[in-house]
Amino acid sequence: MLETFVTQQKLSQNVKQQALVLPLDAVGIADIPLVGGKNASLGEMIQQLQSKGVKVPTGFATTAYAYRFFIQGAGLETKLRQIFADLDVEDVNNLRQCGKQARTLMLQTPFPEELEKAIAQAYEDLCNQYGADTDVAVRSSATAEDLPDASFAGQQETYLNVHGLPAVLQACHKCFASIFTDRAISYRQIKGFDHFNIALSVGVQKMVRADLAASGVMFSIDTETGFKDAALITAAYGLGENVVQGAVNPDEYLVFKPTLKQGYRPILEKRLGTKEIKMVYDLGGSKMTKNIPVAASDRAAFALNDDEILQLAHWACLIEEHYSQVRGVYTPMDIEWAKDGITNELFIVQARPETVQSQKIKNVLHIYQLQEKGEVLVTGRSVGEMIGQGKARVILDVHRLGEFQPGEVLVTNRTDPDWEPIMKKASAIVTNSGGRTCHAAIIAREMGIPAIVGCGNATKIIKAGQEITVSCAEGETGKVYKGLLAYEVQEIPLEKLPRTRTQIMMNVGNPEEAFGYSAIPNDGVGLARMEFIIANHIKAHPLALIHFDELEDELAKYKIAELTAEYADKPQFFVDKLAQGIGAIAAAFYPKPVIVRLSDFKSNEYANLLGGKQFEPKEENPMIGWRGASRYYDERYREGFALECRAMKQVREQMGLTNVILMIPFCRTPAEGRRVLAEMAKHGLVRGENGLQVYVMCELPSNVQLADEFCQVFDGFSIGSNDLTQLTLGLDRDSELVAHLFDERNEAVKRMIAKAISTVKQHGRKIGICGQAPSDYPEFARFLVEEGIDSISLNPDSVLKTLLEIAATENTCS
Repeated sequence: MLETFVTQQKLSQNVKQQALVLPLDAVGIADIPLVGGKNASLGEMIQQLQSKGVKVPTGFATTAYAYRFFIQGAGLETKLRQIFADLDVEDVNNLRQCGKQARTLMLQTPFPEELEKAIAQAYEDLCNQYGADTDVAVRSSATAEDLPDASFAGQQETYLNVHGLPAVLQACHKCFASIFTDRAISYRQIKGFDHFNIALSVGVQKMVRADLAASGVMFSIDTETGFKDAALITAAYGLGENVVQGAVNPDEYLVFKPTLKQGYRPILEKRLGTKEIKMVYDLGGSKMTKNIPVAASDRAAFALNDDEILQLAHWACLIEEHYSQVRGVYTPMDIEWAKDGITNELFIVQARPETVQSQKIKNVLHIYQLQEKGEVLVTGRSVGEMIGQGKARVILDVHRLGEFQPGEVLVTNRTDPDWEPIMKKASAIVTNSGGRTCHAAIIAREMGIPAIVGCGNATKIIKAGQEITVSCAEGETGKVYKGLLAYEVQEIPLEKLPRTRTQIMMNVGNPEEAFGYSAIPNDGVGLARMEFIIANHIKAHPLALIHFDELEDELAKYKIAELTAEYADKPQFFVDKLAQGIGAIAAAFYPKPVIVRLSDFKSNEYANLLGGKQFEPKEENPMIGWRGASRYYDERYREGFALECRAMKQVREQMGLTNVILMIPFCRTPAEGRRVLAEMAKHGLVRGENGLQVYVMCELPSNVQLADEFCQVFDGFSIGSNDLTQLTLGLDRDSELVAHLFDERNEAVKRMIAKAISTVKQHGRKIGICGQAPSDYPEFARFLVEEGIDSISLNPDSVLKTLLEIAATENTCS
């Protein structure tokens, strides 16, 4: 017996399989063969996660049985097989011709009466709940869609703001035909799926009025590095198609999941997107939706507030946990969300398994590094931590795809699934628009191709046929260089590496590289520098932000105003950016220790920050002048130091990253150390409270000679071999005249270090090294191990070779 629309939630599998239409709350993840991945997932969340607060709009789905009922009843399979008999997906024109013939055949064949009646009854029930001619989203859901090892996302059609039964029926019919879009045909052929073993379900879901608010995509994993503990959220104004298609550069937010689950507010990054356009209802127009410009004031503001960011991240955790439990294996998720502008509620409108990072083999780490620098043509958001190069092929019209040659770099405005047949042949992809969750980014990751999205003007700057290098190996900002630059790929095997008694830590200054570096075997971060974050992300002198209205340099004032446009409270800009930068490094290595050195700019370096000259003295020798600890309690800088303290308090107490250990640089005497600790305590950073440890840099002869007294003030030591060498040998390491004498392996320096290690260990404190020497000289690393040092902090690129050296030394010593 043929069932039309079934309304009961508890249905036998037999009844489900004979139904033409099912309500979403009657299906679950086990029903992918019946209603496809998208609809099965929606039903699963409605049934299993709504009770935990996850909101999902209701609706109904046509079944795979309904699709086959349509195909078989009209005798379409024979005709379709004839069309595909000569299919060649490598021939763009042949693919286009076959696809068009198949879609035309589907659209010219009317729905059977039983199917129309079933859809009409289900839509009427929805209208009874929400009002006559209620607005719905009509989405395709293939029965082979949203599998953990294949992404069919975006290959069939979606229609938004559909209202009235005739429009709903027409949209469902178009969805059926879209199983034969060019991109879907090509993808199935490449992945080995039989075109006639796959059916199509159509989901009809109450619209969320995101046209009056915002929408976007989020992943429960970092999309570039595969770092499991971060949720990435993108957001733009209006309906979500623009974000998915890459038509806008959205806002991006990064949230740390482990401490979010503990009740903290760990927003690690908030990156403002340009959000130039938004998709809205075409009220009174001829189309269902249209794009309109976004007001400048809205573009300059974030599309979500902090509470909404954290709410979405919380839902990402719940969804990931549920799907991992159902599948019995860790399952990161790719999720679409929308905010209703009338009720201000957030909703989840899709969730599918992430298909790139979850499928990667984790036993070998590949690290790409440029061997030379060149002229930067454009920059954007990097996708995939790789480097690609070749001749640029600039294509702005989809009808010119046939011109693309294998190995070229595709440069275009944005991509959609119609571009996939040529994307797989590219050595790299560069687009003007889009964020890290747009179509170009998703496909590039899946195909293992580096891509830079959201460049703005790439198609104007890069010339057709120009040789270029596309580098996504330098953090979140991708760079397109002129010419074919030399690069290398380092392979780090992650299995069967020896464990050492000496802790192997890393020196990390750039937050954008932290997630990637955390995959290298390590025991934490021995030196997290603030200077990179202040110079590159904040750019302004802290006192210039505090005394903004008194700035004398008008150009600096203008630039600071631009940088801090979204902040009425200028000093808070410094606090937030520093907290987010350090937070990202601390999160990447959590719960391992991350030793954060408080700012150690010299006065001439501080002066180079925006507005800095007004607040800095001119010193003859800044290297041994007003730097480090001596600044922190000085009336001329203590306001600036207060901002650093506020940022570190935010990291530890608001983000919950209590693995952060603070370290004082260039501390000349134990008394000075106590003054600094007292200054920190004024701002809520009290040594010993909430597990706070404070270390000191061991980089001055006084730190070594008075190590026993410094042990009474601090919890641990980190040897700074650069400064200790120059001050032991009495030379300026910046002077070319005496540079040949600078050598950490000098016997005088080694005796200093040996004495420091011995004294500190006698007093039960920890001591490590974070200087350059162990990274450069394996024999120096051997010396440190023989002296019994607790930890060695290395540059990431030298971890593997030094680790093996240390393991061999420990075996010899034992």
